[in-house]
Amino acid sequence: MLKKAAVLVASCGALMASCGTDLESKNQEIVSNLVKAGFPADDIRVVDDAVYVGLDAHVTLEASREMLQTDKGSQEQYRTTNLVSSSVTKICINPTSTFNSYSRLSQGLDLAIQNYNALGLTFTLARGPTTGCSANITAQTMSGAGGSAGFPSGGRPYGTINIGTGLNSYSVDVNEHVITHELGHTIGFRHSDYYNRSISCGSGGNEGTAGVGAELIPGTPPDAWVGGSIMNSCFRSTETGEWTSSDITALNALY
Repeated sequence: MLKKAAVLVASCGALMASCGTDLESKNQEIVSNLVKAGFPADDIRVVDDAVYVGLDAHVTLEASREMLQTDKGSQEQYRTTNLVSSSVTKICINPTSTFNSYSRLSQGLDLAIQNYNALGLTFTLARGPTTGCSANITAQTMSGAGGSAGFPSGGRPYGTINIGTGLNSYSVDVNEHVITHELGHTIGFRHSDYYNRSISCGSGGNEGTAGVGAELIPGTPPDAWVGGSIMNSCFRSTETGEWTSSDITALNALY
């Protein structure tokens, strides 16, 4: 008999002992874990006492538990449907004079550029003004202690990052983190916890696809956690500005 996950959950309720057998209890946990991991309930089926997703992928209890592990090797990463073209090999970051007047913002930019260049990607970053640029990004200031940017279009990175001048009162590492994060958006990275901003921000919900897509990057199974990625929605005052292992996996997968 084919049963939707929602039916299984409703029939078992909060007291799994009332479901009868150990097998039913195990399947209840598998379904619960899959939902927590982000699988739509209507994509989960129970057939012949086994749980499947996507009609043909059998999920064991152990596998469902692994999806919820919070180790650094299982942090999720998402990208937009648009990425930077392979024809873009040198991206120049051009800070405004106002940006350069804030010493920690300026130092953070240099360190952010080093973060990308250390990975041997299909493109390099360079601080402008310089020559030989395949694409350009302006680094300018905004009020507050955050940042903003956009996503790629037409195979080129978004052309501007905005960095809050309030970050000048934070450590250079925090500035490095925020600038690396905003540059990540310009080449196509969504927030790693876009589906639940409260994970890193303490509040907030699902950003949705935002019209640009939210594609899971291969090799980064679902599980966002505080401090798990430079691409988390919100940052802490203790950030180091360095990539996590999942950030590196995601970057190497795309570039």
